[in-house]
Amino acid sequence: MASSHRVARRLFSSPVNPFLTCKRAPFQLRPRIATRHASTSTSSTDAFPTSTLKTALYATSIAISGYVVYVYATDTRAFVHRYVTPPVLRLIYPDAEDAHNAAVSSMKNLYSVGLHPRERSSLSSASPDLSVSVFGSQLANPIGISAGLDKHADIPDALFALGASIVEVGGCTPRPQDGNPKPRMFRVPTLDGLINRYGLNSRGADDMAMRLRERVRLYAMSVGLDEAGVLNGEAHVPPGSLLPGRMLLVQIAKNKETDERDVEAIKRDYVYCVQRLARYADVLVVNVSSPNTPGLRDLQAVGPLTKLLSAVVDEAQKADRTQKPRVMVKVSPDEDEDTQMEGIVRAVWASGVDGVIVGNTTKRRTGLIPPRINITAKEQRTMAETGGYSGPMMFDRTVDLVRRYRKMLDGQTLQSVPTMEPEKVAADEAVDASIAAVEGTITGVSESDSKQSTTKPLEQKAIFATGGIYDGRRALEILNAGASVAMVYTGLVYGGAGTVTRMKSEMKDEMAVKKA
Repeated sequence: MASSHRVARRLFSSPVNPFLTCKRAPFQLRPRIATRHASTSTSSTDAFPTSTLKTALYATSIAISGYVVYVYATDTRAFVHRYVTPPVLRLIYPDAEDAHNAAVSSMKNLYSVGLHPRERSSLSSASPDLSVSVFGSQLANPIGISAGLDKHADIPDALFALGASIVEVGGCTPRPQDGNPKPRMFRVPTLDGLINRYGLNSRGADDMAMRLRERVRLYAMSVGLDEAGVLNGEAHVPPGSLLPGRMLLVQIAKNKETDERDVEAIKRDYVYCVQRLARYADVLVVNVSSPNTPGLRDLQAVGPLTKLLSAVVDEAQKADRTQKPRVMVKVSPDEDEDTQMEGIVRAVWASGVDGVIVGNTTKRRTGLIPPRINITAKEQRTMAETGGYSGPMMFDRTVDLVRRYRKMLDGQTLQSVPTMEPEKVAADEAVDASIAAVEGTITGVSESDSKQSTTKPLEQKAIFATGGIYDGRRALEILNAGASVAMVYTGLVYGGAGTVTRMKSEMKDEMAVKKA
């Protein structure tokens, strides 16, 4: 027994006792030794200037890149304005009117923040080669934008920025009207053509007058004048365009609901528009040529037209400003018989109107498809739509009308108008469907309607031309035929925001070749 206890004590006291070796030694904290890592800089503050410099370089690069993009994207010569924007609009908006409204809205919004397309080339300033005199004023160039693009005077300044010297807004009716039911605008892409039957949708003369007046007031504030001062020429710019070398045309028309057989009611429509809009226009345009308003083209008969134009001219002379607005009449390309044209010319001279805008959309469909050009089945159906057609194939007809109107206007003397007998005038009127609508109302020109003046020197009647013009060569041809201004509409729709700039550049190139 004793021996067993000795064995146990020896076991537990042995150095190799497993029970003793499994005991953990007490935990001891080891002192931390500070270490210093190697560094390539001499101090920690040296990294701050380097980081700031990099940030500045990045910010400058972004700013420069942004400015370059801004300059390019807002230049009318940019690739996107011709080859990207128009086809994208056609793709996104299958309905042509929706695309038109989207384009107008975009231009309005972009102009308000200074991101609108504008002409930045040397063509933006007046060039002696392109400058032209109209109504005693020197225009920067002979290119204009026709009515229809800016129906409600929403974007006249944005359109002027595209490089045109003439912008025509409207047509405007005295009272608001919706126009014809939709759809009412159609594309013919193969022909770069359009068909529309808007029916003069308008917000009314009061609405347009308010918008144009606000535009004048904002300009007056920017130059330190009041509204009256700007309208009376103290700012040394035209009271309509508010830009040197530019003119704003305001187109007016009758309401659809006004009886086309009541000439006095029609006169009241136009006179009301003059009363509300004359102060803010450089030129008033009397539209008697829209094919989409019942009875409107009937007014191109010499008797009704003389009465109407005389009323407009008289009212325009009452405009409350120093320089009165000029008056032009817009005539149809479909009234192309000699007797019809001669009647219009007599009415122009008798009433005291200052000029004629030759051309509008046509109701005819003959001669609009070039030889060897095949249009799609959808386009064939579109061509059968009711409405007025516009496009490049109108050009030959426009040139012919300009030449004939130039010859007739220059051949008609002011002194000969009052000596014409009323019976002779009535006999010479164009006898077509339009006469039936006004038969029994006015049969000729009375002595009191003639605006004979023995003190004013004769002034050549101006001709503006629209219809099929889309490039510089055609613009020059129309000018050489006798027009003072070549106006674009459909060409701008298909050619994009750079159309006017491109046309002027082509005109200069053509003239340089001829001089060489």
